[in-house]
Amino acid sequence: MDINRHHDIPAHAARTEAGAPLARLRAAGKRYGQVTALDGVDLAVHAGEVVSLLGANGAGKSTAIGLLLGLLEPDAGHAELFDRDPGAMDARRRTGVMLQDGGLHGDLKVRELLRLTRSYYPRPRSVDGCVALAGLQGLLDRRYDRLSGGQQRRVQFALAICGHPRMLFLDEPTTGLDIQARQQLWQAVRELVAEGCGVLLTTHYLEEAEALSDRVVVLDRGRVVASGSLAGIRSCVAQRRIRCITTLDADQVSGWPGVLSASSDAGRLEIVAALAEPVVRLLLEADPALHELEVLRAGLADAFIHLTREHSTQEQEAA
Repeated sequence: MDINRHHDIPAHAARTEAGAPLARLRAAGKRYGQVTALDGVDLAVHAGEVVSLLGANGAGKSTAIGLLLGLLEPDAGHAELFDRDPGAMDARRRTGVMLQDGGLHGDLKVRELLRLTRSYYPRPRSVDGCVALAGLQGLLDRRYDRLSGGQQRRVQFALAICGHPRMLFLDEPTTGLDIQARQQLWQAVRELVAEGCGVLLTTHYLEEAEALSDRVVVLDRGRVVASGSLAGIRSCVAQRRIRCITTLDADQVSGWPGVLSASSDAGRLEIVAALAEPVVRLLLEADPALHELEVLRAGLADAFIHLTREHSTQEQEAA
């Protein structure tokens, strides 16, 4: 099998392909000494969509973002932002960025940070609009360095969106946020996308990518191993998860035909199976009194693990 081929899954999301991408990598390559960070990566983000860039630490996500922002130069291929060099000022003014390291002046109040950042843009979002989208109520007169980590992330998000960006880069945006604040940020992203903003998201929270993504690109050691719609990525994994409350022993069930794994916690049995129907029949035969039976398709986390493991196996076989 050709290890340079990746899973290119058709995107079925409701999105118009007309018009050039807002941000694009074309056969982009980047090396740091003897280490290849990116190897022939193609990536595009259009208006009105969220593209999640997924990969383990060291997969090349930060390098890809650095190329698209003009912070790094590609050694091969091209990086484009609004059909221009990413370093062009008119391209940057239409871009919002929220990186993992905020690098903000800690002695300034939130209101002052917003005022300063809004001054860089010709038509900034109102302060009230930023406060509402980022959930900054009650924080405007607080010093940045006296905020909690989660509150600082909300300020960073407000600064990223305050210029009405057409293209938004979000690098691990909800790290440190509680569940309520995370869901509020998700809703804000959805509102921005509905306005026509394009979003490139990197996150270790796969449920976040699952909640927001129109398309997903999976990187492994600098290469794209899968790209396509969320449903398409999931379809790479045929396995199903079966859950129920039963008296059956997980060790016994793990030996059944078609069962890949089985585990039990406080009477709740979870099975990973290649096909659900034969295993469900065996379950009902073995324990007619079982209840709370669920059959779940593979999630994004299952697909991510499967795709990266498959790519690693192919590289080892080719070595």
